[in-house]
Parts: sequence; C-alpha cells; structure tokens
Amino acid sequence: MKNGLPKHKQLVLFDGVCNLCNDAINYVIKHDKNNVFMFAPLQSEIGKQLINEYNIDTQKIDSILLYSFENGLFHKSTAALKIASKLGFPLNLMVVFFIIPTFIRNWVYDFIARNRYKWYGKKEACIIPTKELKAKFLD
Repeated sequence: MKNGLPKHKQLVLFDGVCNLCNDAINYVIKHDKNNVFMFAPLQSEIGKQLINEYNIDTQKIDSILLYSFENGLFHKSTAALKIASKLGFPLNLMVVFFIIPTFIRNWVYDFIARNRYKWYGKKEACIIPTKELKAKFLD
C-alpha cells in the first residue's frame, strides 16, 4: 500500500477546488460498480507525493491523474479515458477515442481544463466526503 492505497485499487487524483472536477468525481463514484477507484485531491498529501515522485509540472497538468501500482501514472485525456473504460456500458465505449492521437485528445482536454473555472466555477476548499464515501478517499 502507498499511503493507504490498496494494490488492487486505482487512485484518481483531481483538482479538489474545481466544480467540474468534483462533479466528475461524483459521477465516477456513482458508476464505479466494481469499486475500482479511490480518490484524493491533487492538493492532498498523497497528491503532492505523487506529483513530486513523477516530477509533474502542475502548470501543465493540473486537473486529473490516474495512478495504479501496476500501470503507474496517466494524465489528461488518457487518464479520463482509462477511468471511463472501467465504468461499464455505455461509458466504457469511450475507449474508441484512443484511436485519436494523444496530442489531439490532449488539446481538447487542455482547452476544457483551461476554462473549467470560468465555465463551472471554483470552490474555496477541497471536497469533504460524506461519512458514507469517506472510505473511497485518501488524505
């Protein structure tokens, strides 16, 4: 385990103050029928640890990361598509977008990420999970 992450789980790191990111995390939680994912804000201790460990430039990657012991770290559109692939039908069909070259997928992803605060707003602090969801979050 790395900071409480079981080896069989995947960790979704997200911008904890972004309304779009928080809504996306709530969607993933609701549709994660196989209980694959755990979550932590990028601003958390484990988020900071992985950012440092993988030398992530938070000026370039600041909205979503997917980590697993087995596969390491994915970011941007690749992370989003890998998450979608685990959520069951019909969302898992989004894997067809892997045929689009990464630089194009990431250009679209970056455009949305750059505008997410303007379009969806921003919270003052990171999400605080309810008692029922606390087990899905790492600090």
